[in-house]
Amino acid sequence: MTSESTRSERVYEALRGAVLHGEFAPQQPLKPQELATRHGVSLAVAREALLRLVGEGLALRLPNRGFVVPSTGAERWQRIAEARTVIEPAMLRMAIERGDLEWETRVRAAHHRLAGTPAYEREGDPHYSDAWAEAHRRFHRALLDGCGNDVLLATFDRLWTDSELARRWSTVHTPDRDGAAEHRAIEEAALARDADGAAELLCRHVSRTVAALPRTKKGS
Repeated sequence: MTSESTRSERVYEALRGAVLHGEFAPQQPLKPQELATRHGVSLAVAREALLRLVGEGLALRLPNRGFVVPSTGAERWQRIAEARTVIEPAMLRMAIERGDLEWETRVRAAHHRLAGTPAYEREGDPHYSDAWAEAHRRFHRALLDGCGNDVLLATFDRLWTDSELARRWSTVHTPDRDGAAEHRAIEEAALARDADGAAELLCRHVSRTVAALPRTKKGS
């Protein structure tokens, strides 16, 4: 890896972590020149990092306004959640129908890891830890990978990435939500081969996350 690509990766990781951990406020401008100066890199490197964030749904590129952090109540989150509640329960039904013993083992292992991973690095943190976020992703991915359809799984991967910021923000508005119980219920229904119950639980689980975000006017 060249020194230029190393700098680019370092700045991208730093900016990604800063956005996910709430160091930038919703709708706050992300100014390439300021970020380049702060991280001691060229303007081109800073812009490349920002474009990668745009691709992950962690930043927006607005005409004549540059880059900004998305809004917590943006209509975009509602559209992503709607897509997920259509696609993921259908995938879970397929996984329950097609999944074998290996699938069950992966689901159990992923849930065990999720349940054993602390949600926060320190008491009082407003946002989930990166380790918990990754365990969370792996659990949901394990549930669905039994469907055996790589096109659907690629769609899930994209929607999951696009909705990561909404998940982080949602926890601020629902500190008393018992996500662990929701995950346990989904796992139990899936492994009991209760397709209707598991699909309904997953749909409600996804919907609760985006429902917790404050609403904004259309176009925000």
